[in-house]
Amino acid sequence: QLRLVESGGGLVQAGGSLRLSCQASGSIFRINFMGWYRQDPGQQRELVAGITSGGSENYADSVKGRFTISRDSAKNSVYLQMNSLKSEDTAVYYCRVIDRGTGDSWGQGTQVTVSS
Repeated sequence: QLRLVESGGGLVQAGGSLRLSCQASGSIFRINFMGWYRQDPGQQRELVAGITSGGSENYADSVKGRFTISRDSAKNSVYLQMNSLKSEDTAVYYCRVIDRGTGDSWGQGTQVTVSS
């Protein structure tokens, strides 16, 4: 597994913004995918946004137009800019990196809480 360090979570009012960061380190061969998932208690983990090594992006319907994913290949980092946050966005957000050699890695998660 790669080491994934997440940051940027916290408490924000509805309508506000947060920017999540995730940096990967370790035995990186080639990163094929980086993404953000979220999970509420008792629910399955769901994809929020992902980006491939070629730059293709995909988003959950619920965040389209509000969230933007980006990556910095030189820093092995991925970011999630979250604007116009809603209470429904409250969840633990997890970074995921799929490396061609190492495989699938997950961060420990960072809490995002949006107050009404």
